[in-house]
Amino acid sequence: MNNIFNKNFWINQWENDKKNDTYNVHKGFSTSEYWDKAAATYDQDKIEIQNRRLEKTILFLQKSNLLFEGMKVLEIGCGTGMVAIELAKRGAQVTALDFSTGMLEKFKQNITPDIAENTIVLHEDWHKIDIEKKGWKKKFDLVIAFMSPGVASPESFFKMMSCSKKGCAIRGWAAKGNHPILSDLWEKIMETALEDKPQSILYKINLLFSLGFFPEITFDTIEWNQTASVKEEFGRQIAFFKKVSNKTHGELEKIIHPYLESISKDNYIKRKHKGLTATAIWNIDSRYP
Repeated sequence: MNNIFNKNFWINQWENDKKNDTYNVHKGFSTSEYWDKAAATYDQDKIEIQNRRLEKTILFLQKSNLLFEGMKVLEIGCGTGMVAIELAKRGAQVTALDFSTGMLEKFKQNITPDIAENTIVLHEDWHKIDIEKKGWKKKFDLVIAFMSPGVASPESFFKMMSCSKKGCAIRGWAAKGNHPILSDLWEKIMETALEDKPQSILYKINLLFSLGFFPEITFDTIEWNQTASVKEEFGRQIAFFKKVSNKTHGELEKIIHPYLESISKDNYIKRKHKGLTATAIWNIDSRYP
């Protein structure tokens, strides 16, 4: 029992994820190329946007005293900027970064004149940023990483916490997701059934407990439909499997394209996203360096 209150125990458990499919799935989602291709299919309808639970997130931050006028916010893996824009509208000075130009192009299109001065958008890879050189250590009141591959390792998670002087917030999948297209292609390409566990948020939460932090945690079931052309879906899937398989581009194309054609209608593919997410918010104090 003493092990579960030991920081190194949870770091080791997290690192051991590299031995199974979950690690390879995360690796596939870890490239800017994948998210550049995926950007075109994001923020398509109101139901998808509602499923981001933006209003609930704002209330959650207010309850934790982590939302106030003039606060400095860093968002890691900001995507299309939905959270960053909402915080900027509420008076926060937001620095938002992502390694995907496709996602950031959508973000920039949604920045209105009233928040332009307090919204900084950076094309950066969190793993490569030197927070000492940036002057980011203990600079921000709140650091956020929602559904972000940027904090998928203990090192990157600790770096995130080092940038905060008041609090942090993370969100990730908390249960095995529903990936029908990915699962089918995984069997065809990897020649085995996909065994994908939740993202590393469960390790993050337990690691926080071992460090003496007790986050407020909320769970949400999300579900929305997404439509992509065969070309868009092919670009996304080829980017994913180039990272996780040993097959050449030509070999992957011969498997992926016919499959996508077989499930398409009028050259479009509809996919349903469904899963359980966990959001954790916690306060940082002088105990953390």
